[in-house]
Amino acid sequence: MPTPRMNLKVLLPFQVFAEKTGVSRIVAETREGSFGLLICEDEAEGEVYVAVDEGVLIKTGPDVLVSVRNAIAGTDLGQLREAVEREFLHLDEREQGVRSVLAKMESGFIRRLAEFHHE
Repeated sequence: MPTPRMNLKVLLPFQVFAEKTGVSRIVAETREGSFGLLICEDEAEGEVYVAVDEGVLIKTGPDVLVSVRNAIAGTDLGQLREAVEREFLHLDEREQGVRSVLAKMESGFIRRLAEFHHE
């Protein structure tokens, strides 16, 4: 009896990261929903690993939809781990910069609001 095939689509906030048909196996491993490893297998590529960050997985019939904030794919777990560490470290640095700018904007807004209120 042939193995049922699935259709996998991995979505990022502003683009389709991956779309595969004829997938024979999908395994989703996660640490309490914040970071996970998606393993998919098809005849053409064999096993492919996708590291994902914060998202949801929905399966309806043969269709599997994964919507995540970030994703990185690879066939070698060691290289994928290094890429994840580099990319997410870079994101953390950017996020800290954005938070700093937002804090300055918020404090400026509150200061101007207080000045306006006293006038």
